[in-house]
Amino acid sequence: MTPEELRATIARALEEYSTQTGTGIEVPAKLVVERPKNRDHGDWATNVALQTAKKAGLAPRDLAQGLAAILTDVDGIESCEVAGPGFLNITLSAGAAGALAAEIVAAGSDYGRGEALAGHVVNMEFVSANPTGPLHLGHTRWAALGDAIARVLAFAGAQVTSEYYINDAGSQMLVFADSVLARMKGREVPEGGYPGAYIQDIADRIAQEQPALADACEDTIREEVLSRAYAIQLQDIKDTLAEFDVHFDVWFSEKTLHDSGALESSVARLREQGHVFDSEGAVWLRTTEFGDDKDRVLIRKDGAPTYFAADAAYYLDKKDRGFDEKVYLLGADHHGYVNRLKAIAAAAGDDPEHNIEILIGQLIKVNGAKLSKRAGNIIELRDLVQWLGRDALRYSLARIPADSPLTLDPEVLRSASNDNPVHYVQYAHARSRGVDRKAVEAGIDPTGFDATTLTDETESALLAALADFPRVVAQAAELREPHRIARYLESLAGLFHKWYDACRVTPRADEEIGAVHSSRLVLNRATAQVLANGLHLLGVSAPERM
Repeated sequence: MTPEELRATIARALEEYSTQTGTGIEVPAKLVVERPKNRDHGDWATNVALQTAKKAGLAPRDLAQGLAAILTDVDGIESCEVAGPGFLNITLSAGAAGALAAEIVAAGSDYGRGEALAGHVVNMEFVSANPTGPLHLGHTRWAALGDAIARVLAFAGAQVTSEYYINDAGSQMLVFADSVLARMKGREVPEGGYPGAYIQDIADRIAQEQPALADACEDTIREEVLSRAYAIQLQDIKDTLAEFDVHFDVWFSEKTLHDSGALESSVARLREQGHVFDSEGAVWLRTTEFGDDKDRVLIRKDGAPTYFAADAAYYLDKKDRGFDEKVYLLGADHHGYVNRLKAIAAAAGDDPEHNIEILIGQLIKVNGAKLSKRAGNIIELRDLVQWLGRDALRYSLARIPADSPLTLDPEVLRSASNDNPVHYVQYAHARSRGVDRKAVEAGIDPTGFDATTLTDETESALLAALADFPRVVAQAAELREPHRIARYLESLAGLFHKWYDACRVTPRADEEIGAVHSSRLVLNRATAQVLANGLHLLGVSAPERM
């Protein structure tokens, strides 16, 4: 019996009790079923009587006792006891608890998928680095976390679009072009330019593809050089992210906002809302009305739009594309953006507490990391992946809350030991697959599954943890905290290793194959499936062998 099935059973018991007593009890929209802190109190606990009794004019404990009498007669429920002011502690029969293993195997990669966020239409924007250089350590955390959050939201039922905002408008693009041009002409980059060796690589590639550009007048080829350099560098960013197994649904160009007239249109729309005013020759948005510390300039005195104007146009574009919820993942140095972005949402007529969410990630450090030889003054994401491994890097970044500073220890991440969390979890999966192979070789048939045979204490604990996976996923999605899945996987791996030590799937030489061995094979497969599902949500592989 899964937690979802138990919720449905409790809801039916409420309806039955309401009908019997004529009390008109309403089934709550969010009926809570959770693990009791003390497992001696049962497999599951619910506070539904406390939730509903007062509105129905009942004492919570009286309602709980009435529900307990109904639930005790349900197949699969061994006992239901009232505790405290009206809590219900429910213990499942061995068969009902063990049946979950077969249900997980049948569900496969969909086990844990839910509807907690069904109906939510979410745009997730993250990384969004300037296309003027390689991705570096500063982008690494949001690449891993952003992708994991998007995966978890989708698994919980949300309609998610992951989006990369390409900052390809503004003075930095001209500086980028001039840096490449200088290298093409054999000069040092101009003061304030981009000095990395990658600039020379781009210049050499352009000269190789278009030899005539090397001798042409700089003023006449600047736009073409910029276009080609931009395409090369953007592709490098895409390739680096692909190596990190991070993929975006939309690559949105800031330049399109300028070229399409979207900036002017957004200013006009916000003016119609009554929040734009003119002062000192500039055009302003009155963001102080919505909690910002000062009003913001949209259009400067010289008629040039500000970055803030592009932010406003971009927000309105997302709104027009039908995204009810817009999530921004920003670095630790972007705290000042929170109030101004929320002010844009409010000025556009949205609810800043619902329609926009801004997550701020703290800085990370990697002990012993070396500056890139190619980029010169940064630690490249590509180098980190090659050095530490994609799985170790992604898992380590996902298992710590985004708002906590993080220092990674390469010695730990590169070690094949239990001190390395990703190795610990991946080894549990690989071990489970090894158990499966040996069991099949021994002739164990999973169709002999009998849930009532899974009675060992370690089996009960393992089944309880497996049943909790959908709840963990839903909570991680609602809170935007994929680290909850990582910590769950580590706990599950520990329970699996204890079960492995206590219970044999393959019988000893003098032992006949029985239903318990078939059942344990199914439980083993269920555990492997949940480990694989959880690792996938974090963008981490589930190896068959280690």
